[in-house]
Amino acid sequence: MQGRLQDKIALVMGGGASLPEIGISNGQAVALTYAREGARVAVADVNLDAAEATVAMIRDEGGDAFALQADVSRHEDVARTVRAVADRWQGLDILHNNVGIEYMGGPVDTPEAAWDRVHDVNLKSVFLACKEAIPVMQQRGRGSIVNVSSTASLQYTGIPYLAYNSSKAALNHVSRIIARQYAPDQIRCNVVVPGYMDTPHIRVMYGDLPPEGFAEAMRQRDARCPMGRQGTCWDVAKAALFLASDEAAYVTGALLVVDGGATL
Repeated sequence: MQGRLQDKIALVMGGGASLPEIGISNGQAVALTYAREGARVAVADVNLDAAEATVAMIRDEGGDAFALQADVSRHEDVARTVRAVADRWQGLDILHNNVGIEYMGGPVDTPEAAWDRVHDVNLKSVFLACKEAIPVMQQRGRGSIVNVSSTASLQYTGIPYLAYNSSKAALNHVSRIIARQYAPDQIRCNVVVPGYMDTPHIRVMYGDLPPEGFAEAMRQRDARCPMGRQGTCWDVAKAALFLASDEAAYVTGALLVVDGGATL
């Protein structure tokens, strides 16, 4: 039986297994899910070893994948990455932008350099990837761009992450503008908006707490979710799969919130 992405060509920005000892990351789960559904997957990450780890998992399952090193905030790296995918597989059908970093602080205590770095990684990276990928998609007469945002783009979470919040809010609107501009070219652009997720990144953020403190922090995160639990990387991956697939052929400019009702 053919998969939902059979013979599609996908590029996952930020698909590396950076913390394999802790668990599967959102980007890695997406790359694995795309491959399991029949796509050929290029995995790009600032850490080549991390990208190679994801590729090894895909190949172990019989999938077709290769790894690329890229700092997504650098135009030269992004252009080289997209070109490598198009040259290897003669096209690109799916661009998945997963990279994101944060800095804790409001307008007074966020250094200008930190503000710039967060926006470079979270927002400029998507601009650069779309700049390079859209012309390749136009040549094929179709394409799907899936960007990963956060419910922190929609509301204040109680912790000041102004640079992160603003970069993700801008990403939502940039995605809608791209969706409208390129709809005549059959290039769709949608956003997955995760809420509280139990991911390796979150576990590292709370990693300095003693065991009882960590357990309490996770209980508090679970309690903020109406469903009584945080989501997982696979919840994000399944949402991304829908948006990337032809099942969403008439869906563009959407913000697909994956938060168990936390923002309702």
